[in-house]
Amino acid sequence: MTETITDIPASVRENQRMIADMVRDFSEKEIRPNIMEWDEKQEIPMSLFKKLGELGLMGVLVPHEYGGSGFGYHEYITAIAELSKVDPSVGLSMAAHNSLCTGHIMQFGNEEQKRKYLPKLATAEWIGAWGLTEPNTGSDAGNMRTVAEKDGDHYVLNGAKNFITNGKSGDVAVVIARTGEVGDSHGMTAFIIEKGTPGFTPGRKENKLGMRGSETAELFFDNCRVPEENILGQVGDGFIQSLKVLDGGRISIAALSLGVAEGAYLASVQYAKERQQFNQPISKFQAISFKLADMATKIEAARLLTHQAGELKNQGRKVTQASAMAKYYASEIAVENANEAVQIFGGYGFTKDYPVEKFYRDAKLCTIGEGTSEIQKLVISREILK
Repeated sequence: MTETITDIPASVRENQRMIADMVRDFSEKEIRPNIMEWDEKQEIPMSLFKKLGELGLMGVLVPHEYGGSGFGYHEYITAIAELSKVDPSVGLSMAAHNSLCTGHIMQFGNEEQKRKYLPKLATAEWIGAWGLTEPNTGSDAGNMRTVAEKDGDHYVLNGAKNFITNGKSGDVAVVIARTGEVGDSHGMTAFIIEKGTPGFTPGRKENKLGMRGSETAELFFDNCRVPEENILGQVGDGFIQSLKVLDGGRISIAALSLGVAEGAYLASVQYAKERQQFNQPISKFQAISFKLADMATKIEAARLLTHQAGELKNQGRKVTQASAMAKYYASEIAVENANEAVQIFGGYGFTKDYPVEKFYRDAKLCTIGEGTSEIQKLVISREILK
């Protein structure tokens, strides 16, 4: 079993309170009035992420020396959850930028790469994307078909990636391509590829059920020449790096899920107090109050699992099992709470006039992104059976 982490330093708790207050204030002014417009247009303006960059939220984990906020995972989890309580689409795009593209460069880049890219990413001067998933492989990354062949002091990439957050609007992407044999875990390499590189083009944007404001697109590589200096780490280390990046990515999705679950719950509490039936608020009915009790309890359990994984990550310890548990449980209760919220709202929960309809659609992505719930159970079982 993973070791239970219970104590968060007082200074970190103060940081969390500060970030939560800041994000709530920002969200009420800049996000809440635009939620349904962005959802229907399937687009969040890039100007919003520039503003998040000014607040330090696009480089939460990046050290000060590279232009970031220099915080740890407790503060990061708080920021994602608070954004996602209002609009999960914003939380998703912010999390992908931070934990995947920026996180990969921060964890495996050399000093020159860090100084070149991290300051731009941390301030949202540049938006980052991360390319691992492919149309025909999904979670079977070992069989990826995007290849990179050495040609002098460059590598030439050919292939495609899909389901890439920030794929169309991103200024830079970390892309994993096969440089060895199919199925060889040491046969893939990570490359930093800037927007505008010849042969590197975005494809269509997906028309999604939920998280519609968060951009999900294809990436195409047609004889795309990338210099050797843009390789992250060593040739052949891309897949191993990706597994470590995904350990942190699962914490991000757990935090996103936590925000969805809490957003649906808070809307339900407010509605249950205001909605009158049989001359009393529906919160007085045991059927409703018990639902709220279940929702609140599951949120606290998810919060503890997520922050436990975050603390292990802060300590530089192995986080595979803890992050998979957090992601698995939090994403499942996000779906459960959103479903219960629609039930509490009744017919109104099925309309776009109330927020729970969107939480219901958005929640399902949480059980799919960064690996399905079934994959998380596979990861957990492998860890506990070692």
